Amino acid sequence: MKELTDQELNALISLLDDDDPEVKTHVQDKIISLGHSIIPFLEKKWEDSFNPQLQKEIEDLVHSLQFSQLKERLYDWVNTPDQDLLTGLWIINTYQYPDLEFDKLNTDMHQIYFDVWTAFKNNLSPHEQIRIINNVLFNTLRFSANTKNFHSPGNSMLSNVLDTKKGNPISLCAIYLLVAKKLGLPIYGVNLPNLFVLTYKSVDANFYINAFNKGLVFNRQDIHNYLNHLKIEPRDVFFEPCSNKDIVVRTIRNLIVAFEKLGESEKVDEIKELLNIVNE
Repeated sequence: MKELTDQELNALISLLDDDDPEVKTHVQDKIISLGHSIIPFLEKKWEDSFNPQLQKEIEDLVHSLQFSQLKERLYDWVNTPDQDLLTGLWIINTYQYPDLEFDKLNTDMHQIYFDVWTAFKNNLSPHEQIRIINNVLFNTLRFSANTKNFHSPGNSMLSNVLDTKKGNPISLCAIYLLVAKKLGLPIYGVNLPNLFVLTYKSVDANFYINAFNKGLVFNRQDIHNYLNHLKIEPRDVFFEPCSNKDIVVRTIRNLIVAFEKLGESEKVDEIKELLNIVNE
């Protein structure tokens, strides 16, 4: 499509508050068709405008363009062979923080890994490895469970969890898992009902870790007891490692619940679109 001049773009945007709904719809469709590269121009027009109605129209357009870009990224992620966990969580993160750069998230996570790595020693037993990770994450860096605002959308946004040091079971497990993977440890996510945990699974050791409870270590029988308490029949999925895609799906489902509790139905519908992309 031919690029529009600044003059043509200005003329187009000036029609956003036209009284004729057909004209307005046509203009909106035209701007959307220009793609996300038009966002900086729209943001500048928003800053320069003193018309609240026009600003609202621009905000809605920017959100539509950003959401479209997010969906494209998520579709591409689903179709990559490795489905890198940090990339998947960053894409979801951009729903609330569209200007967040992947490199910023990656740098923050690398610093946490470095803090843990410097505390590591050679020839540690699996349980000693976990004790060191737990000590750095939950004592030195002071990550903790966000029990007061458990259903806050921020708990599913990795950048927010890194800033506040508070998260839900899956976000705290994701940080733990990303660090463990860089250390080369056989640690994986496990999808339990109402709780997400980790498993250390190797030839020599197999146990579970609850990052929401400061890295508490427990065993297979504890999961049986937990399921029995919930009156849920044991299934293999409750004991075995899950995929990065499963982690992203659960993060998205948490967001749906969070926005439902806030009564934000438009956001619920949008997040369900993301869930459909990942589940296709």
